[in-house]
Amino acid sequence: MNDSSTSAELLTTLRAVVRELAPGDRLPSSRELIDRHRVGPGTVARAIAQLTAEGVVITRPGSGTYVAPRARRTDAVIDTGWQTVALADRSVDAQSLADSAAPEGAIRLDGGYLHGSLQPARALTAALARAARRPDAWDRAPAAGLSSLRTVFAALADADVRADDVLITSGGQSGLSIAFRAIAAPGSPVLVESPSYPGALAAARAAGLSPIPVPLDEYGVRPDLLAEAFARSGARLFYCQPTYQNPTGTVLSDERRQQVLAVARAAGAFVLEDDFARLLHHGGTVPKPLLSTDRDGTVIYLTSLTKPAAPSLRIGALIARGPVLERLRAIRQVDDFFVARPLQEAALELLSSPTWDRHLRGLAVALRDRCGALVNALADARPDWEVSQVPSGGLHFWVRLPTDDVAAAAEARQAGVIVSPGGRFFATERPGAWLRLNFAATADLADLSAAADRLGNVSSQ
Repeated sequence: MNDSSTSAELLTTLRAVVRELAPGDRLPSSRELIDRHRVGPGTVARAIAQLTAEGVVITRPGSGTYVAPRARRTDAVIDTGWQTVALADRSVDAQSLADSAAPEGAIRLDGGYLHGSLQPARALTAALARAARRPDAWDRAPAAGLSSLRTVFAALADADVRADDVLITSGGQSGLSIAFRAIAAPGSPVLVESPSYPGALAAARAAGLSPIPVPLDEYGVRPDLLAEAFARSGARLFYCQPTYQNPTGTVLSDERRQQVLAVARAAGAFVLEDDFARLLHHGGTVPKPLLSTDRDGTVIYLTSLTKPAAPSLRIGALIARGPVLERLRAIRQVDDFFVARPLQEAALELLSSPTWDRHLRGLAVALRDRCGALVNALADARPDWEVSQVPSGGLHFWVRLPTDDVAAAAEARQAGVIVSPGGRFFATERPGAWLRLNFAATADLADLSAAADRLGNVSSQ
């Protein structure tokens, strides 16, 4: 028998001995172990050393080897009830943002990202590889972001802004969190479109703000109700998505764009323009952002590369002018000092590559085709479900139901389709039953057709 097998056998035997003893009990001496198990002193020494390293025994020079105190079980039930009192009011609602696990074989029409087949994976890989080869790729990045990347975002905004007006963020959600905390004090009201993006509602509440809904119609937010909401609430901030709004897909009309800015100026308030979907158009003309006609710093503009590229390209930008920009920069720097330089360099490589423009052109066609396919398939399978508006951009459309949306979503899940019930898109009580469907979350058109067929089996009662 070789030495390694002898040591293993002795270790097994000693572990069994330790299990039979109580903490503090003394193990047999080295001489007793040598005689009893007919092994050499080195084998005994190695076994005791191994058990000591594992925390099973404690050696006391001149005294012997003893069983160590038992480690506390990590799976033991602990009483955390005190935390409920310490945490007090729950202002962070992350549950509405989390994607639930999908059953095997289910078709996903939920979520807010492109399916992997629509992402520019090869271009992203090449961009990241080129960025990693730069000599300064792992150096500290400027707090506001790389100047060259800020210049690109300033140009993408299609407005009279400069690189110095741009602050790079870790994606759009981070930008929302920064903006809400920078602009409004905890306890303040914030006006939001109704329905609105759940991530914005959650970020506002996490900042201690109280979202107040302002209804939409087919032309976007209603300026008359916006003015009334400002007057009644005293709010100093309005959050909106004027272009391809999430979840409805609505585009704020040209006339209302000017009215919204006028209402905000009269109230002495900021407009946080979330332009997340500008690069997700379906091939038509994209309206200019509110920022393009803002002449007095009313608009704080937010955009991101995450939606048109990939979920893990967490690169976004806030654009603002005046003292509010300094406030945004300060909060951004306190949060995480700066955005990781390799990711910024990769984003710059991607945006400056010819493959990016090709990706956007192909994506526009794919989104238009998918949207049309799902709308048509749903019209055949569910004539009792009303698509409120066929969007000309974005990833979603909004469906009104004659029945409860929560029940419909649960039945759809059982039928193998994951959808988003409408309740979480409203800051207060929902005025009806709705579903949001993502036509870009599936692998191909066949999946969209299959999803509509399965939804046809969902009860209409």
